[in-house]
Amino acid sequence: MLSDGQQRAPDDQSQCCKGRFGSIDMDAHAAKPPASCRSMCPVSDPALFESMVNHPAMLVMGVDITGCIMWLSQGMEQLTGWTFDELKGREWVSTLVPSEHQPDALERCRGRIGQDRTESHLKPILTKKGSLRHIEWVHSDIRDESGKVTGVLCVGRDVTELLAAREALLTSEEQSRAIVETAVNAIITMSEDCIIETANTATERIFGYKKSEIVGKNIRMLMPQPYRNKHDSYVQNYLRSGVKKIIGIGREAVGQRKDSTIFPLDLSVGEVILPDGRRVFTGIIRDLTERKVLEEKILHISEEEQHRIGQDIHDDLCQQLAAIGCLAKVAHQQLMKSGLPQAEGLDEIVRLVSQANTRAREMSRGLMPVVLDSAGLMAALADLAQSTERVFRISAPFRCERPVEVSDNKIATQLYRIAQEAVANAIKHSRADRIEIALAEQEGEIVLSIRDNGVGIPDNISGKSTGMGLLTMSHRARMMGGVLSVEHDDDGGTFVRCQVPIPSPPAKPQRRNRK
Repeated sequence: MLSDGQQRAPDDQSQCCKGRFGSIDMDAHAAKPPASCRSMCPVSDPALFESMVNHPAMLVMGVDITGCIMWLSQGMEQLTGWTFDELKGREWVSTLVPSEHQPDALERCRGRIGQDRTESHLKPILTKKGSLRHIEWVHSDIRDESGKVTGVLCVGRDVTELLAAREALLTSEEQSRAIVETAVNAIITMSEDCIIETANTATERIFGYKKSEIVGKNIRMLMPQPYRNKHDSYVQNYLRSGVKKIIGIGREAVGQRKDSTIFPLDLSVGEVILPDGRRVFTGIIRDLTERKVLEEKILHISEEEQHRIGQDIHDDLCQQLAAIGCLAKVAHQQLMKSGLPQAEGLDEIVRLVSQANTRAREMSRGLMPVVLDSAGLMAALADLAQSTERVFRISAPFRCERPVEVSDNKIATQLYRIAQEAVANAIKHSRADRIEIALAEQEGEIVLSIRDNGVGIPDNISGKSTGMGLLTMSHRARMMGGVLSVEHDDDGGTFVRCQVPIPSPPAKPQRRNRK
């Protein structure tokens, strides 16, 4: 290469363009550029062209129609590690392009002369040290005054780091997608408008829908009534108020499959605000059907064992106490006839035996409540209230303004057990002198409430701090598809409330028409 101060022959193309467009007579070039320069320079202002081309980020190269390098920018020198003097006159594809990419590079650069050049393409180039850089190329033909193609202008953009970042992002996305797809729980994303945006394979298995059947649809299609009609209003209330009732807190709920079956589920909801300001909700859903079946079996075994113990007390212990009482009463009568002073002591024994027999019968009724017909729950709760008053000497009224009939004996028994446990907790922990039991039917639900005037519940209530009673009551409520709440009463004390959907009456057997 010549120094910037040396003069070039105006008819020499390499002297005019100088490879990097260093020192030339700009005024003369702009006034009347030589024909050879006009055939290679795509702009009429060499100073402007030089300023653009020699920017470090610009990768510009001019080759003749045989593909030999005629000039290149400083950015190309810096990127490749080659100087212009080292590359001048060399065929650029065989010099800079890896062998496996050379045929396509030749076709795109020289094979499309005179054709549409608007499409960019990605090709790697080799640096002097042997490393690869990925370049996005755009080619354009260079023509002389007569329109004849005299060379090719190659303009590139180094996208090596961009491709690496894109590859890392794609790998991360693939890993995240694989984790979501292999998860055993359903994972669903939803927009602020309650529209399902994504769903994983577990969603198909749990709900019975294909992804294509639910993506783009309102998420309420996965819910039974009455939650289906109320869900959108729940979301809108949260968006307006910002008060979180479910988000960030796992809770049990119910879902509806494609075949319309309703099943219990555990739901965890989270939210994220994307960089564009859009809010997305993510729901993780776990099918609790098998767990509920197991819980029901455990409680069923517990009920059977309690029933057996109650039956034994009633049939064995109570009968023996009754027999002892009769014998003691006969002995008392004989002593009374004989006028012996021991008669008075035996009278006390007769009284205590009778009292023990009464208490044993009350225990047996508590272990096997009489809930055999639709009105049995009301009778059993009334009996629970009466025995509580009689045994513990406290006020225990039972309120049921309108008859509440429960046709399902299992649900009636579970509700009785919840009331029984709540009363026991109030007596043991609350030091209450009044316990009110109430049963009502409200908006398609059976509502059982137990209210006491004791010391109330601790602020940080947990299953560990309150024993197994609260956990057992919660399990019983969930088994029935209901909800149990334990709160501070407005007037002091504790308020236990259990809401259970009214069970459907058992289907009557169809009578066959006799011919």
